[in-house]
This record gives sequence, structure tokens and C-alpha cells, in this order.
Amino acid sequence: MTVSYKDSHEILPFALHGYRTSVRTLTGATPFSLVYEMEVVLPFEVEIPSLRILAESGLKESEWAQERFDQLNLIEGKYLAAMSHGCLYQRWVKNAFDKKVRSRRFSEEDLVLKKVSQALKDNRGKWAPNYKGPFIVKKAFSRGALVLTNMDDKELPSPVNSDVVKRYYA
Repeated sequence: MTVSYKDSHEILPFALHGYRTSVRTLTGATPFSLVYEMEVVLPFEVEIPSLRILAESGLKESEWAQERFDQLNLIEGKYLAAMSHGCLYQRWVKNAFDKKVRSRRFSEEDLVLKKVSQALKDNRGKWAPNYKGPFIVKKAFSRGALVLTNMDDKELPSPVNSDVVKRYYA
């Protein structure tokens, strides 16, 4: 049988099953187990039989209850493991991002160019300048905030963050 886009309605349930039962990197768990707080049980890997099968096999109700209780305890452990895995994954992503970040320090009297906000419409379209200035750094704060002035010592109305400016070399 040839698979084509016309057969997608037949393939979709299998694709969804695969997505919902595969382990995600961020959580270390499957989406199914996080939503339903249990692992998906496939017909060929039945671990706890149904009540009908239990009645036929003669398993005592206390044994069945204890087995269910043990399984519920395992689910809580899996949930906590997924949460801690998510925290570790976020820390890993942050460290990977921080490796690429270059800190830029500006001091007073430095010349900088300020990025033009794209929210402001310009009739020149893509030919509009990306930066305007130069500006003089009047005061630089420790966390990256800058107070800028024009070349004629007129202060800008609000401070800017150092990530929207770049150094100007005259």
C-alpha cells in the first residue's frame, strides 16, 4: 500500500499515539504520563489485569489494592523526577545561553548609537536606518541601564537598556 497525503486521516491516530507516548527532553517523561499520572499500558504489555481477569484468576482484593497503591506511589515519584528533570534542563539551557552572551560595559562619555524601534512606522520601509545617534552616555548603572544625552547635552526622556545600544566609533 502506498502512503500519500490522502491517507493522513488513517495515519493520524498512530502519529498522535507516538507523540503522546514518547519521552520529552524537557520533562524526562511522556505527555500521557504527565496528564493522566500513569504510564500508557499497551495491550501487549499488560502488567495489572482488569477486574474481570482478576476475578477469574482468584487474586485477593487486598493484594490487588496493595498493588494499585504501590503503582500510585511510583507515579508520584515519576512526577517528582520529571519536575526535577525540568529544572535541570532549564538550568542547562540557561548555561548554554549564557556562554554565548558577551557582556558590554559602557562608561560615562562613551559615544553610542541607539537602535530605532520597529514599532515606529517609517515610509522608507526596509531602507530606514536601524540606529540613530550618536548619543553620549551621561550615566551608566550597574545592571545595564544607561542615561543618554544628545550631542548638545539634551537628556533623553527615559533611560535605555544597554542591549539596545552599540558603541559608536567616530
